[in-house]
Order: sequence, then C-alpha cells, then structure tokens
Amino acid sequence: MANNNNRIVVPEARKALNQMKTEVANELGLTNYDSTDKGTLSSRQNGYVGGNMTKRLVESAQRQMSGK
Repeated sequence: MANNNNRIVVPEARKALNQMKTEVANELGLTNYDSTDKGTLSSRQNGYVGGNMTKRLVESAQRQMSGK
C-alpha cells in the first residue's frame, strides 16, 4: 500500500506549486502535464518533474536567505 506523505504545509501555495509543476514539465517536453495520467509516464519522467521543482524551491530559499 502506498503511503503518501506529500502534503502541502501552506495550503495557499497549492496554486503556485501546481503552476510551477506545469512549467517544469513543459520545459522538460511533457506537454499537457495537468491532464496527463501520471501512471502512463515513466518513473524517470515523473522524477524529473519533482526533482526540478525541488531544485528550484531550494534555490529560491537560498536566495531569500542570502538576501539576494
């Protein structure tokens, strides 16, 4: 049984996170990611989207912390 621990801590951020997910997917060549059945994509494709989102969020936090 899959355990989904992916919950949004700040619910108000849901829209921005979904938009970021779509942008990252488009940049990776995955068009119509919103309406795509994620089960039809490979683990690698889904992982690239999540990994790139995480990378962007970390970079953003580091810039914020450094005052840039």
